[in-house]
Amino acid sequence: MPIDEVLYPVNLRIRGHRCLVVGGGQVALAKTDGLLEAGAVVDVIAPEVVSELEARSGVTIHHRNYRSGDVVGYRLVVAATGRAEVDGEVYRDGEAAGVWVNSADDPDHCSFTLPSRLRQGPLLVTCSTGGHSPALSRWLRQRLEQEIGPEYQTLLCLLSEARERIQKAGMHTEGLAWQDVLDSGMLELIRSGETGQAQAKIDQLVDNTLM
Repeated sequence: MPIDEVLYPVNLRIRGHRCLVVGGGQVALAKTDGLLEAGAVVDVIAPEVVSELEARSGVTIHHRNYRSGDVVGYRLVVAATGRAEVDGEVYRDGEAAGVWVNSADDPDHCSFTLPSRLRQGPLLVTCSTGGHSPALSRWLRQRLEQEIGPEYQTLLCLLSEARERIQKAGMHTEGLAWQDVLDSGMLELIRSGETGQAQAKIDQLVDNTLM
């Protein structure tokens, strides 16, 4: 993958969709857990799998080697066998079938890459190097973890509730003074346990909008 290639960032909605992981080691386990977290229905193909993966609920394991064409019918596929010839075959099959494929630690055989992610409830922050250095992505995520604590999830919930109230009144939420509210010290109030005062700042924005 060229270092200057520009990737198009997306968040995929895969709840209830069938996804495939090819491989049964620790990397495959991590990829499976990420898919399960997003609500996917996961199949795993590998002759041997680690015990933790064997114990995952909601996962169907096929104890065999990958066969050409196995990718057909899946929303997306992750190849994590650690064997370049197998992961490459999975990628080529995916390209032929129009199925998105990620090959772990092999960006040249990826139709999509997976960023390092930090999740606080519905708040999702990702770090990506386009597959060129997963280690740097993880390092950046760890730095962000020191800054982004559970107070951000509380802030998001307050803002989401306010936005819903405005929308229910039949009004648009774009162009409102959200930035001014966010810059008014709300996060510090939440961190210090004064969530009520933070709520009051948002209520003032909502009231001014609905007047």
